[in-house]
Amino acid sequence: MRTRSRLWATLALGLLAIAAAACARDEPATPRPVTTTGPESAALALTVTSSAFEEGAAIPIRFTCDGEDVSPDLSWSRPPEGTVSIALVVDDPDAPRGVFTHWVAYELPAIAGGMPEGVAPRPKGAGFYGKNDFGKTGYRGPCPPKGGPHTYRFTVYALDASPGLEPDASKADLFEAIDGHVIARGRLTGEYKRQ
Repeated sequence: MRTRSRLWATLALGLLAIAAAACARDEPATPRPVTTTGPESAALALTVTSSAFEEGAAIPIRFTCDGEDVSPDLSWSRPPEGTVSIALVVDDPDAPRGVFTHWVAYELPAIAGGMPEGVAPRPKGAGFYGKNDFGKTGYRGPCPPKGGPHTYRFTVYALDASPGLEPDASKADLFEAIDGHVIARGRLTGEYKRQ
């Protein structure tokens, strides 16, 4: 009886040792970014800021259709290792007919770190701009109907691949191209109300 108990105890200890060794062997030394399905499913791991307005604050008139309609400056924190390119989408989820897109940008370098104020509709150098829902290329600022304030989302996506899109792609084209390639995202929101 004692021999059988010792045999079971030895066998159990051996199995535990094998399991522990297997776990140690399979565990990566450093965590890797997780590729997600869909651009909105990635964790909000990037911090997006602007010197023009703070999170949740009113967007100054200069950056709207009632002002100069220029893009605000944007900065974002360092993307995770494995980032190949950056994409940016600005949209209004409060639009009467559904989400309205104001700006689509992609193929931005992973090391960009931000965008200056007043970028041109067709940038020189790295990056492409897509079509917004005004049917134009580049940035078009907040221009809601009169009434309550609308929220504007400036969302930055860190991608583990290049979208491979030509200029003037739509937001739908971009989201299809980056599905499964978003490894981090960040968002700055602002509000605008027309008088």
